[in-house]
Amino acid sequence: MKIFIVGITGGIGFRLARILKLGGDEVNGLYRSPNQTKALNSIGVTATLGDLVSIEPRQLADAMRGSDTIVFSAGAGGDSHAMTKAIDGEGVTKSIAAAKLAGIKRFFLVSVFPEAWRERHMDEGFEHYIMVKKQADIALSKSDLDWVILRPSALKNDPGTGTISLGVAQIHTEVRRDDVAATLAELIHTPAVSRKILELTEGSTPIPKAVGTISSN
Repeated sequence: MKIFIVGITGGIGFRLARILKLGGDEVNGLYRSPNQTKALNSIGVTATLGDLVSIEPRQLADAMRGSDTIVFSAGAGGDSHAMTKAIDGEGVTKSIAAAKLAGIKRFFLVSVFPEAWRERHMDEGFEHYIMVKKQADIALSKSDLDWVILRPSALKNDPGTGTISLGVAQIHTEVRRDDVAATLAELIHTPAVSRKILELTEGSTPIPKAVGTISSN
């Protein structure tokens, strides 16, 4: 299978690329800085250099063409309102348009819990981020693509456990980036999971079993 990852050098995208390559998949993606080339080459990936903010949908479609699946895992990281809108929002709609131009139906979006950190009374910048992410979810859900939206809990860099809790509604806690990437890899290879919004947290269910349960529902 050939997978194109928008945000391939990010915390989840890079882990996903490594898992997919080890599993024998062909991996490409979009990355912004030439300084990231060496890291990608170290896991056997030759990706497409380009800026998601400035790239046109047709250019992005050319880079994606021939892929079986698109994964969008890019994010501005809270740099500014403008960058959040440009990457987390417009970056998604641009990638949806590019996928359509390239004739690719399968599309995964890494999103966020809408109620993330409500108890912390986050600042206005975080509220803007949540709003933009929700708008991106809506844009994808209204498209005619074969989409899956994955909403991980608060992300941690600790080594993965291989176990999770996955469902249409979860309590927001934490989850490890390794386990998010492994869950995405499993979902990518489970075509029966389609047009679903899934929430992901730490848990005790092995990832293949958790995905298998979703696919049978």
